[in-house]
Amino acid sequence: MYLKQLFFTSVLSLSLLQAQSSVGLDINDEDLEILVSIDLNSFADYSDSTSYLVDGYYLNTDGDDLFALGISGQNTFQGVEGLTLGFGAGLVFADDFMALPLFGKVLYTLPLIDTIPTTSLGATFAYAPSVLTFDDAQSYTEFRFEANMEVIQSIHLFAGYRNIETEYKRYDKTFNDSYYAGMKLSF
Repeated sequence: MYLKQLFFTSVLSLSLLQAQSSVGLDINDEDLEILVSIDLNSFADYSDSTSYLVDGYYLNTDGDDLFALGISGQNTFQGVEGLTLGFGAGLVFADDFMALPLFGKVLYTLPLIDTIPTTSLGATFAYAPSVLTFDDAQSYTEFRFEANMEVIQSIHLFAGYRNIETEYKRYDKTFNDSYYAGMKLSF
C-alpha cells in the first residue's frame, strides 16, 4: 500500500510543477479515476515536432485499485490536419498483477468554426501478452474512447468509455467496463 501512495503522490507532484502538463478527474456511479500527464519536452527545452509525454492514472473501481504509468512519443500525422498519433509503453499494476503493455493512441481535433470551443475525439489501445506480464498476470488489454471540449482556456470537460481486461493465470477478470465523465486542467 505504501508503494501505491508514493507512486500517486510523486506523479501528481511532478505534474503540478511542469508547464504543458495536465491533471484530471473522472467519475461515474462506481468508479473514480485520477489522471496526470507531464510534457517531457519542457524539461529539456526541446521544441521539435514530436512531444514526449509521461502519463499516469489511478483507477478505483468496486474496491479494486489499478495504477498505470506510461511514456510515449506523439506527433501530428502528415496530410491530415488535426490528427495526432502516439505510441509508447507503460507499467500497469494492481494486487498480484503487473504488466508492461505497449500502446497506441490517436487524437483528432475537429475542424470546427472559431466560435465553437476546441473539440477533439481520442482513442487508446494498450496490450500486454503473457511475455510482458508478471506475478499472476497472463495478459492485459485496455481500450478507451473519449470526447473532449475545452470550455474555458486550459479547462476541458470530457466523457468517454473504457474497457480494461485483466487475464490471470487462474481466471479472467473484466477489471472495468464503464462510461465516465470528468474535468481536466492544463497548465
